[in-house]
Amino acid sequence: AYETILFERTDGVARLTLNRPERLNSFNVAMHEEVAEALALAADDPDVRAVLLTGAGRGFCAGQDLSDRLVAPGAEPVDLGESIELYYGPLVRRLTLLDKPTICAVNGVAAGAGANIALACDIVMAARGARFIQSFANIGLIPDSGGTWVLPRLIGQARALGLAMTGEPLSAEKAEAWGMIWKCVDDDALDAEASELAARFAKGPTR
Repeated sequence: AYETILFERTDGVARLTLNRPERLNSFNVAMHEEVAEALALAADDPDVRAVLLTGAGRGFCAGQDLSDRLVAPGAEPVDLGESIELYYGPLVRRLTLLDKPTICAVNGVAAGAGANIALACDIVMAARGARFIQSFANIGLIPDSGGTWVLPRLIGQARALGLAMTGEPLSAEKAEAWGMIWKCVDDDALDAEASELAARFAKGPTR
């Protein structure tokens, strides 16, 4: 039983849903640990032939839950680099190195690390109402979770710098037009189309 995610394996597809909708599915330590365990199970299960990642509620993932890193006044500051090394870096590597097709169905806002975790998947589909936001500059950071590597390769240096330095939201339609994601679909069609594609991959030569 998981507290922060939903995980099921059916007909060759492992479906992993980030499930903290009241926090826009932002990551805390518990979610990192549960996602890591679920991805390990999917990787080791020979019956799983494709992985579908999505979010519960109105957002996909708002990145790091900053309230999870708050410290009392006068206490030692939190080492944000430790979060990258222990959690976000390994998560992105798990997704990119998984030898099974990965699909991300971005059902709403994907901000900060949430945007770059989505882009770590092989195929990214997004609801028309979804937004991608490189919100790091707003708190004095550069894009992490693979953002500085993947963004210039997907959309070019100028657009990558613009998104990173301004933190402006990018619509799903423009993300598709720019080549950042594979497909933008109507909001009410996202789940069905992503599930259909995952089922297709699960029946195919996944390697």
